[in-house]
Amino acid sequence: MMANTSLERGLTILAEVAGGADTTVEGVASRLGIPVSSTYRYFKTLKSHGFIVEDGGVYRPGRALLALGGQYSVQNHLAEVGTAVLRSIVENVGETAVMIIRVGANAMCLRCAETDKAFKYTFAVNELLPLYAGAGQRLLLAWSPPDVTKRVLDGELIRFTRNALDADQIRSSLIQIRSTGWAMSRGELDPGSVSVAVPVFVSGEVVCSLNVAGPEARCGSKTWVTSALKSLNSAAENLALSLESLSPTINTRKALDAD
Repeated sequence: MMANTSLERGLTILAEVAGGADTTVEGVASRLGIPVSSTYRYFKTLKSHGFIVEDGGVYRPGRALLALGGQYSVQNHLAEVGTAVLRSIVENVGETAVMIIRVGANAMCLRCAETDKAFKYTFAVNELLPLYAGAGQRLLLAWSPPDVTKRVLDGELIRFTRNALDADQIRSSLIQIRSTGWAMSRGELDPGSVSVAVPVFVSGEVVCSLNVAGPEARCGSKTWVTSALKSLNSAAENLALSLESLSPTINTRKALDAD
């Protein structure tokens, strides 16, 4: 049904974005029977007031809209700022950067920024990943609740490569990760890959990991690892500060334990 007034159109568009699915100007214009040019002006106004955010032509609920429903959470903020955070890491390190969160007993790529180099490692946004293999994933496992850790390690551990770790090796690595504050993987998911990851803490909880991955030919040296960790830690610190600044309105109880 076509909205008759400017207010009705704005509210209708806001409801479209609040529906949860990724939204485009063209898609909303088509569904509501509103000219694309007019729809764009509504989107521009809503964005300027923080009701929606834009990422590559796709619009999602912004902080102001989510706050109205009491739904603003760590994950929402991570999704909102993740691409910019990762792009800054790519500029410094020159390899693919990934933001990973825990979803129950799995990991998920929430955001990814890729290098422009011909040979690179790629991740798909919203791709589920094993929580026990890969630097960013094992780092999240290291700070997971005991019941999650037990469920993962007692379950089937698929060996994706010859470098895959067994259950005892994973347990040992989790102790080391918690001690050093970072994780490293060499070819656990993809042969010839190297990745390093650091945690992002908010109110004592690890809300995500920031991960950089590339081929061993470029990323195998201690110098590269040191440089990558410096960039990752700086990004993680800035991200944590931005999350903490949202307290107490932000919901730090992540909905990550539901399967």
